[in-house]
Amino acid sequence: MENQSLVILLSLLFSAFFSGMEIAYVSANKVHIEIEKKQKNFISKILNKLTHKPSKFIASMLIGNNIALVIYGLVMGDAIMSFFEGLLPVQNYILQFLIIDAKFFSQTVISTFLILFTAEFFPKVFFQIYANNLIRFLALPAYIFYQLFHPLALFVMWISDVLLIKFFNIEGDKIQLSFSKVELGDYINEQMEDLNEDDEVDSGIQFFQNALEFSEVKAREAMVPRNEVVAVEVNEAISNIIQLFTKTGYSKILVYKENKDNIIGYVHSFDMFKRPKTIKNVLIPVVFVPETLLIKDALNTLIKKKKSICVVIDEYGGTSGIMTVEDIVEELFGEIEDEHDPVMLTEKKVNDQHYIFSARLEVDYINEKYKIDLPESDQYETLSGLIVHHSEDILEKGNQIKIGDLLFSVKEASNKRLDLVELKITKD
Repeated sequence: MENQSLVILLSLLFSAFFSGMEIAYVSANKVHIEIEKKQKNFISKILNKLTHKPSKFIASMLIGNNIALVIYGLVMGDAIMSFFEGLLPVQNYILQFLIIDAKFFSQTVISTFLILFTAEFFPKVFFQIYANNLIRFLALPAYIFYQLFHPLALFVMWISDVLLIKFFNIEGDKIQLSFSKVELGDYINEQMEDLNEDDEVDSGIQFFQNALEFSEVKAREAMVPRNEVVAVEVNEAISNIIQLFTKTGYSKILVYKENKDNIIGYVHSFDMFKRPKTIKNVLIPVVFVPETLLIKDALNTLIKKKKSICVVIDEYGGTSGIMTVEDIVEELFGEIEDEHDPVMLTEKKVNDQHYIFSARLEVDYINEKYKIDLPESDQYETLSGLIVHHSEDILEKGNQIKIGDLLFSVKEASNKRLDLVELKITKD
């Protein structure tokens, strides 16, 4: 009886292990596995061999699980039968028949309950929750059974491939599984959650995060707004344009006719060396894109047309802003500074409840860097947009507005825009 109990226990443990490893591989983040495989240690070598052909690994785990279940069923059946045989001395055929029925019924119920709870439900839930850690921690025993069941797994896969090809005209598992965008996002979120508030985000993690968000960023989120666009009228004197190039340090200046809603092109600083008589002699056509266009599509358009700047227009055809290739690349790699960039925007932390920000700073940037829960919306991008959206007016210097637990005070402003804002968090 003791031997039977030991075999039953071991078969349940092995069944739990095999079914758990199967679900762990399916549930594990593929990015996490790929990173583990690049670590150049003993475990990484084993993971490389285990995941080289996923179907073979899954087949090996299924074979191991089935063997464990068969052994469990045989031994458990004998144990239950022996238990009932010792209960009553059977002389009556009717009573004997009833006892046999009771044996099979109880054997089925007890065996099924134990299997479902100890070898199926609980281990699969547990392995699914801790899939990333367990796939690495149990890689060695999994590899031992992987090699042990290797011949049988190949035979089973060969039979399945033949059936798939002959009856369904489907090729077997020939393609190496790869990770998806969702899995990459999940891995990045895991890394971000492990960071403390004061920890600096790794540049690699930040790059991947920017790359994931890159495909969803629209032109209006990356453009230079209209009120900051430097442009000249088409009839402007060449001498004045040269002075403007010198003053701003820009290499390109937009040209409009009558007003900024009618941009007709741009001039390049290099063309000033040709000593043109008028702007029209060196005017270069400009690319127009809608503000709702994704920046990845805008970049493709600029590359195809061999341009480095485009004008972003709103739904009415008016100029909303401009966007350069540099602006698009900065969405992916972060800020790219050069000697002609303007002075850095103000961002000062007085204490955990007191800040001073430039109104041009983006809301999501402030939330990410300073862990402030500023309300975000598709209706605005910057701190100025947030304040104007809630106040429904352009506040003057000295004005205040409270949004939830956030008290904003305007430190500097013009009649058209906010420049500097003081933020105090009033929540205890």
